[in-house]
Amino acid sequence: MTISVAVAGASGYVGGEVLRVFAAHPDVRIGALTANTSVGDSLGLHQPHLRQFADRTIVATTPENLAGHDVVVLALPHGASGEIAATLPDDTLVLDCGADHRLESAEAWGEYYPGKHAGSWPYGLPELITGQGSHQREALKGARRVAIPGCNVTAVVLGIQPGIATGLVDATDIVAVLANGYSGAGRALKPHLLASEGLGAAAAYAVGGIHRHIPEILQDLAAAGAKGARVSFTPVLVPMSRGILATVTAPLKPGATGADVRAAWEEAYAKEPFVHVLPEGQWPSTASTVGANTALIGVGVDEKAGKVITVTAIDNLVKGTAGAALQCLNLALGFPEATGLITEGVAP
Repeated sequence: MTISVAVAGASGYVGGEVLRVFAAHPDVRIGALTANTSVGDSLGLHQPHLRQFADRTIVATTPENLAGHDVVVLALPHGASGEIAATLPDDTLVLDCGADHRLESAEAWGEYYPGKHAGSWPYGLPELITGQGSHQREALKGARRVAIPGCNVTAVVLGIQPGIATGLVDATDIVAVLANGYSGAGRALKPHLLASEGLGAAAAYAVGGIHRHIPEILQDLAAAGAKGARVSFTPVLVPMSRGILATVTAPLKPGATGADVRAAWEEAYAKEPFVHVLPEGQWPSTASTVGANTALIGVGVDEKAGKVITVTAIDNLVKGTAGAALQCLNLALGFPEATGLITEGVAP
């Protein structure tokens, strides 16, 4: 069967990556391409690398232009998805790549985001551990509304959740430091995102517990079994266009060994097509994940400090967003989960 997909926000980084990734699915046909300020432009003016869509005209993001599609992908700024999603038919699969429907708690939303909480949808991280032997993918089968996770959240949670689920780490003292590519900040023109400011520099931001992904991380860790989790989260912009390298540390529970840790991580991801634990002593690079729907994880133990250390690399625009959205489409509509997705990166 052929699935028609409309993409709202097609001129942005996420929208462009959704088009690139979804176009590889053998049963997907790309329908309406919508945006706001670029209405009337050809897509090629904004996404010149997408040659098969270059001559397509961008139309306004309205319920009328999104109607009549099997799937609508919302690649819109935070706070913009709720209103448009409410106008779409119940039988349309809506994939929200923004934050509007990720958080279950209206109180947490109000603390970190402006505007009214739009409610929560089934959460789109298939590999999220939700109980003994169970994963979030089960909740996505047949869903018609899916909230795609934040890219930083995906990297942090995939890196540390095996230790949470097995009780090998202390969830009350998790420290996450992330090196982030600039595309994670979106395409809007801002002075600190200019090449003259960013090239040759690394700059921390949203320091001190104020980053919007923190409540989402805590929500996921609670699902994996954490009680009273606390996360110190510090993102750092580094001069690369895409990618996240997340270093996450947590205290190792007394009596646990490095062998216990490696066994837990390898067992957690042994059957996952897109999450790969690297051999002992090997650590990932963001370069190995460019263009791929892959999370590469290195894990080890600092015995002197008594800490578990995980380093996770993803492409923020693929496994962090567009690839995750296609995984969710596959699960929701009954396709094999890996359909149209690749694990091979681009190198050098």
